[in-house]
Amino acid sequence: MEEILFRSALEQARLIRTGDISAVELARIYLRRIEQYNPSWFAFIRQTKRRALLSAYRADKRRRCGERLPLFHGVPMGIKDLVPTRGIRTNFGSRSYRYFLPLFDAETAKRLYAGGGVSLGKLTTSEFGALPVTEPMFHPPSRNPWSPNRTPGGSSGGSAAAVSGALLPIAHASDGGGSIRIPASFCHLYGFKPSLSLLGNLHGPANHLGLSVMGSVTHTVEDSAAMLDVLSKRIFAGEGSCMQALEREPASLRIHMCLQSPIGEVDSEVKACVENTAHILEALGHRVIEVPSIEGSADEFSPIWQFTFSNIPILSERWVEPLTAWLRKEGKKFSKADVEAIQQRFCARLDHLVGDADLLLSPTVASPAPPIGSFSDGSPIEVFRRAARLGAFTAMFNLWKAPAASLPMGVNKQGLPLGVQIGARVGQDHLVLQVSRQLERAAPWVGRTHQMWRNKLGAR
Repeated sequence: MEEILFRSALEQARLIRTGDISAVELARIYLRRIEQYNPSWFAFIRQTKRRALLSAYRADKRRRCGERLPLFHGVPMGIKDLVPTRGIRTNFGSRSYRYFLPLFDAETAKRLYAGGGVSLGKLTTSEFGALPVTEPMFHPPSRNPWSPNRTPGGSSGGSAAAVSGALLPIAHASDGGGSIRIPASFCHLYGFKPSLSLLGNLHGPANHLGLSVMGSVTHTVEDSAAMLDVLSKRIFAGEGSCMQALEREPASLRIHMCLQSPIGEVDSEVKACVENTAHILEALGHRVIEVPSIEGSADEFSPIWQFTFSNIPILSERWVEPLTAWLRKEGKKFSKADVEAIQQRFCARLDHLVGDADLLLSPTVASPAPPIGSFSDGSPIEVFRRAARLGAFTAMFNLWKAPAASLPMGVNKQGLPLGVQIGARVGQDHLVLQVSRQLERAAPWVGRTHQMWRNKLGAR
């Protein structure tokens, strides 16, 4: 039965529709894997076994009754612990929310349930999503299934660890500065950050600058497109959907390639991976032109991040981590107009960098996944500057409110995943998905993950 783990989320949904497997059977398979592996990887902060099995039972009943079934009908998934869920503790990765029990489902959770998802629990995150690693003081660090002494990234680290380690076929994630794409890069997954306009602001009032969006981490582009449709309330896909967009091939495109980070060195194997992707794109009929790095520094960006976290409601300031406390204190020194002016400067630079191109090609992150504990020492400002190096290529698209995706285009000599990012202008989400699908077909990546799983399954 473990062969089902090598099927995509949409393939699993099709098997449930045809009756080849029941939603209850599938949930039990994943729940057993979570019980076995979560103590090592800590992808889930909280499991909801009883509720999941009841949801799966109801999914099977709807199939037997002949109801029209949504895209992910009966498919196990998880919800990042930044999203309130009714009757299930939501901690936001923070000790200050350790007893918080929401009386409501956030809109994101409602849409995931409507799309057919069977939630198996809440997935780990950094405190309030502030760091690109998932090592909050609230619980043990989340670990990367490819190399457990390394981070799966953050803030959607639990989501990436769960999907990469076959604890889930797909997982909800969110991205405010790279929090989908960085974990996708570190865990050999596909991670898509949509334009803010595609799904709207599902984070609510705290998302003052519109930096953060919802999405998922997946193995396939098709699964990611389907999740975007579900999150936009297109639970059956159809006309104008992201799923439909994948049926079209993009025209020959002009692509700018950036290999240099403005705030640190780029690993040579990461550069080689991006250059190899450029060769594949050229073979597909696109034109790739190298351009210099965008200008900027961690200190110039810091007021935006500080202001963002100064506006998050906190139940108890006493229990927040030093970095969060520093961000909140410094952020109160700035007005919204101050940080919007900084945001506009960055956007103008990115607009110039992209220029007359259709896409920007770059590393997702300048290096492979760092070891666990790399962000545990130093003052808050030192930790922030180290974290900023991981988000140097990703955060610009949050500031621009534009789409970008991380593609798992290779591994280095140590066997660590390497991600390549493609991004476009606001509203060009379908174009990014279409080029991602082209690359997925030209250089299939799923087989590398399957081999990693088989090695681990065989080692039991």
